[in-house]
Amino acid sequence: MPFRMILSFLCLLCINQAIADVRLPKIFDSHMVLQRNKPIPVWGWADAGEKVTVELSGSGITKQSKTIKAGKDGKWILRLNAAEAGGPYQLVVKGKKNVLTLDDVLIGEVWICSGQSNMQWPVSASDNAEEEIAAASYPLIRHFEVPREISLAPKDDLSKGEWKTATPENVGQFTAVGYFFGRELYKKLGIPIGLINTSWGGTIVETWISKEAMKSFNEFSDVVDAMPVSMDALGEKRKTTLTNAINELQGGIPASGDVQSWSSASFDDSEWKTIEVPGNFDRKDFQYLDGVVWFRREFILPDSLTGLSVALSLGTIDDVDATYVNGIKVGGTASKTATGRIYILEPSQLHAGKNSIAVRIEDFGGRGGFTGKPEDVKISRGAYEQSLAGIWKYRIESYTNNNQFAGPNDAGTLLYNSMIAPLIPYAMQGAIWYQGESNAGRAYQYRKSFPLMISDWRNRWKEEFPFLFVQLASFNANNGDSRKGSSWAELREAQALTLQALPRTGMAVIHDIGNPKNIHPTNKQDVGKRLSLQALKIAYGQNMLSQGPQFQSMQKEGNKAILTFTDTGTGLIASGKYGYLQGFEIAGADKVFHWAKAEIQNGKVVVWSDEVANPVAVHYGWADDNMEANLFNKEGLPAAPFRTDTWKSITEEVRFK
Repeated sequence: MPFRMILSFLCLLCINQAIADVRLPKIFDSHMVLQRNKPIPVWGWADAGEKVTVELSGSGITKQSKTIKAGKDGKWILRLNAAEAGGPYQLVVKGKKNVLTLDDVLIGEVWICSGQSNMQWPVSASDNAEEEIAAASYPLIRHFEVPREISLAPKDDLSKGEWKTATPENVGQFTAVGYFFGRELYKKLGIPIGLINTSWGGTIVETWISKEAMKSFNEFSDVVDAMPVSMDALGEKRKTTLTNAINELQGGIPASGDVQSWSSASFDDSEWKTIEVPGNFDRKDFQYLDGVVWFRREFILPDSLTGLSVALSLGTIDDVDATYVNGIKVGGTASKTATGRIYILEPSQLHAGKNSIAVRIEDFGGRGGFTGKPEDVKISRGAYEQSLAGIWKYRIESYTNNNQFAGPNDAGTLLYNSMIAPLIPYAMQGAIWYQGESNAGRAYQYRKSFPLMISDWRNRWKEEFPFLFVQLASFNANNGDSRKGSSWAELREAQALTLQALPRTGMAVIHDIGNPKNIHPTNKQDVGKRLSLQALKIAYGQNMLSQGPQFQSMQKEGNKAILTFTDTGTGLIASGKYGYLQGFEIAGADKVFHWAKAEIQNGKVVVWSDEVANPVAVHYGWADDNMEANLFNKEGLPAAPFRTDTWKSITEEVRFK
């Protein structure tokens, strides 16, 4: 072969190798669901100026084929024509060098499922999990889980992800609220349902808002200006916050010699702080703390067990422990294990009367602490049990400098950038949202920050799509109530006010199916069902009752307050076996609330207390734990908690920093 021909061949080979493959975002994959009855955006990357052809075809659909030329930056986007629900179809994307073929593509209803841990909560940890998983034969319900990552700048793609079909093999890891919501829609609509699960436990609303939207809100503007410019800087900021918190708690990290006495029975721990056991020590004051923490408490050995061996149960511990009783090491684990810690205490290790326990826990990463159930933390022998759950003393020995110093709550926008921006402009019907627990301390500001996030997402998608959310369930977070204030009640109020602030929003009220002792109530089936009622009315235009009674107005008649409600359906009822209303309180001008009697009369609720001669305000379900509130309509939907006053909130001055 002549040299000139060889040279030409090599040049052509180099040119061909330089041509990049046409590429799609990770959200586009086989088994995906595309939104029906709306133009279908398809986008990706190729060489600058390269022609890209997208084809959608299959039995029962008119074949579509559209071509677009990539821009100078290599990006391209086109929109296929809107199509009716159906499938399976094939989506083919052709470039100069390669062809991408996506099979088993459905067209139906797509919903974004977002929020914190109660949205992330999987089917496998929900009520009747075994039965639900075994019965999950819904080939037309698909689920895509967005990877949990943070970013200081908007990302154009996800790092990974795949669409999975609702089968017994897959459904256990689906978002439970999303799955049960989607299943209800599927049963009512009979068409494919796509669920995009973009959620992260423990996260605040501010991290889900774009930088531009945060900048537009004057209360966030200075915070945005002070945001770190790199992940390293973000990590240093978090490290500084953690270090300052430890210094404030205990004056810093102790010297190694000091720690040696912490297991001793005679050690004086009177200056140690207290913590609830079981619980994660790195999820409140010391978020993302990885390292070593000591815990201490005492128990009384009854005379009947003197001279006998006793079982010490600590439940599961994350990650490893060394456990001491009266200064003697009685057990421990050298590597991470999910099994419960049960150590047998011999008579020689115990004292009559008072005994001390010291537990050294080392957390390598992720959650750390006592992670079992309260009933698992105890001493026992035979039928005798003594609970050790409750208040323990604790002190931090050390912490590890690792990448967890940069977390999703360390600045605004971090999850919008990494878990929302890459999804835009994927066509969808709407969003469901379960979040707020982590914002309860700033409940008053949530009145603005939550609607800001919703409007931000709508602006980004350029569509006023339905946005449906879950009001906080009953949970005894801080024993909050009308007398000393309740941040959870104020957060619920902020959520309810969002319904007035923005159109096409809906709220599922679930205080009756919460768990006062567990921030993660496991009845996700009814949560999904109540969200689906809102969707059927708001998104699909069905003329139906979608929610429980909503407070409308109050009138006074003597010492009684007369309350009227909307959404009463076929009538108001008091749920429960006793047949009388609970959860109502009433106050006069002194702002002191008293438990009230309440009756349903002629479709209204009459509230009074012998201790309040001239009522000024009524509260209903105004507490962290508002499980007892039991006003429903006959259709079985609970009334939303409310207050009739506008007196100063306990969270009114607290701001995001």
